[in-house]
Amino acid sequence: QVHLVESGGGLVQPGGSLRLSCEASGRTFSTHTMGWFRQAPGKEREFVAAITWSSTSAYYSDSVKGRFTISRDNTKNTVYLQMNSLKFEDTAVYYCACDRDAYRFTINSHEYAYWGQGTQITVSS
Repeated sequence: QVHLVESGGGLVQPGGSLRLSCEASGRTFSTHTMGWFRQAPGKEREFVAAITWSSTSAYYSDSVKGRFTISRDNTKNTVYLQMNSLKFEDTAVYYCACDRDAYRFTINSHEYAYWGQGTQITVSS
């Protein structure tokens, strides 16, 4: 079992930056891919970024590539999402998630078994 808690959300102006953190409890963190997803009002949840258990690979959606950076610190059981050059369309609830299976890389939300409670990001002037 993995319990995830996000933090770092808030209100930011367009062009600004925020860093989200997601702290995990449980022994499986260091062997599992971690992902960030988001859901805007009236829209389906979408993939944002994912990082392998050893940080050797990361993958981003086209909408955030070059602006967002995912990273993790396995000694702290924490995954981060650095968000720069934020846009109005980045407004959403952001969720971190943990892959169901160890040593696998996936961006399919259905293959993530554990989810945080979500943190709101609002980009507004």
